[in-house]
Parts: sequence; structure tokens; C-alpha cells
Amino acid sequence: MEFVLGGTAAAAAGFFTNPLDVVKVRFQLQGELKARGLYAVHYKNLFHAFFQIVKHDGFLALQKGLLPASCHQVVLNGIRLGLYQVAEERGWTISPDGNVYIINSIGVGIVAGGMGAFLGSPILLVKTHIQSKSSQNIAVGTQHQVDGIMKTLGEIYSQFGLRGLFRGSLGAVIRVMVGSSSQLTSFTLFKSYFKKHKIFSSNEDSIINTFAASMIGGVFIAIFMAPFDTISTRLYNQGVDKQGRGLLYKSYMDCVRKTFKQEGVQGLYKGILPCYLRIGPHTVLSLMFWDMLRGLQTKYSKPEPFLSP
Repeated sequence: MEFVLGGTAAAAAGFFTNPLDVVKVRFQLQGELKARGLYAVHYKNLFHAFFQIVKHDGFLALQKGLLPASCHQVVLNGIRLGLYQVAEERGWTISPDGNVYIINSIGVGIVAGGMGAFLGSPILLVKTHIQSKSSQNIAVGTQHQVDGIMKTLGEIYSQFGLRGLFRGSLGAVIRVMVGSSSQLTSFTLFKSYFKKHKIFSSNEDSIINTFAASMIGGVFIAIFMAPFDTISTRLYNQGVDKQGRGLLYKSYMDCVRKTFKQEGVQGLYKGILPCYLRIGPHTVLSLMFWDMLRGLQTKYSKPEPFLSP
């Protein structure tokens, strides 16, 4: 049940934040491996990006990749939040009196996030291809032809095997390991602090505590994860040769090196604003939904009868 709660909460949040995810991907691919001033700027800022996408591809284009995004959220966060909840219930990350074991919390966040990211990687690959696809007038990055999730996954597997399906997975795993550990640790730490000291409410289960802790978690994840998110997006979206090898980047570190060399530090932080505006609300919504669903589970689940040996 813990895994169902985590996946459901994240998928529900993803519905509201997917347009920002589309915009974020476009910014991350704009001017790929080109110095500033040497490429056409199709998306000048957040609002201009929304305007351009709607103008050239229609309003529904803002929800591109919603289905694979939802499927990815179910897999990624079903595992990530589910495992974290199990660890929390076992007392591995937080004591009965509310003290957070920071090192344990970071460790669980890294392991749970890494597992979820790896297993959800093929779906994220397809999602990235769909979200980067646009009319030629505002196209950025490699443009891929995608005909449905399952058909595309089948075509990739038939051409390149399992290796092709998990292409770019290292970038996703590192991205989520960093983001998950910073997000869940900060959320648990600040929520526990707010409850313990009754900062916002005397009611320990107040939704205000969850909301405030989620907002802080969103800030932490955006700052720490943004460069890794850019690298992950580029590894997924690059074209490949007949052997399935990347045309732009040979490896994860090759992508980091080339991006930094051609675009500087700001290249790694491309799309930081839509990244935060997307991950901030997504963190708030998913963690609030998750916390509420956990509360309902605790309230309505029947305790298992004790069986003596």
C-alpha cells in the first residue's frame, strides 16, 4: 500500500505541473553546446515560452508527454516514496519522539530514489522525446518521431535491446539520487521541527506544517538537482547512431564537460526558473497528497491481530 500511495500522490501532482516540465525541457535544450549569441533564441523567458508553444503548437501542446509523465511518476515515486515510508515506519529515519536521523534519511533517499529512477528510465526517455518535439519554427534539440509509449519502447528494444531502453539512465539515477535525498530529508526535518515547536499550529497534524515543509523541500531539490536535470535531459534527447551510441555525448562526464566548456556554469543551470516553478509546486502537491493519503491509511487501516507463537 505504501507504494500505491507514493505513486498516486506524485501522478496527481504531475497533472498540474506538466506544462512547466515541457517548458523546462525546451530551455534545457535551447542553444545546446553553443555559446551565448550563436544560436536562435526561441524562448526568451518563461512567459514567452508558454506563448510560443501555444502559438505554434496549440494549447494542448503544454500537456505534451502527460501520459508517460504520469506513468513515470507512478514508477519513480511509487518506489521512492514507498520505500521511504517503509523506512520511516520502521524507525530508520525518524525516532518515535520526532527526531530525524539525518544521515539515515539521506541514505534512504539516495537508495530509494536511485532504484525508482533506474526502473522508470525507459518511460522518462520517451517522455523527454515527446516534450522536446515541436513545430520547426520553435524546435530545439534533436527532434524524435514518437508514436505512442508502448510502440516507441518496442521499436527501441527491437533496434538496440535493453541497452537502448536504459540509455541515459545513469543521468536520471544521479539526478534523482541528489534530488530525492535533499527533498525528503529537508521535508522530514522541517516538518518534524514545525510539529515539535508548534511554529504554525498547535495541531501536530496541521496541513500548514506539511505545506511549509514541502515548500522548503522544493527549494532544496531545485537548487541541488538543476544541473543534474539538464545533463539528464540532454543525454536522453540526443540522437544515436545505428549502434545506439550517442551522437553528441559519449558518456555522462562527456556531457558535463562539453556543456561546461561551451556554455559555462549557466549552461548547467538552464531552465532553473521553470525547474523550480515546476518542482516547487510538484513537491508541495505530491508531498501534501502523500502525507494526506498516509494519514487516511493510518486512520482507516485495521491493525493486524497479534498471533502468539
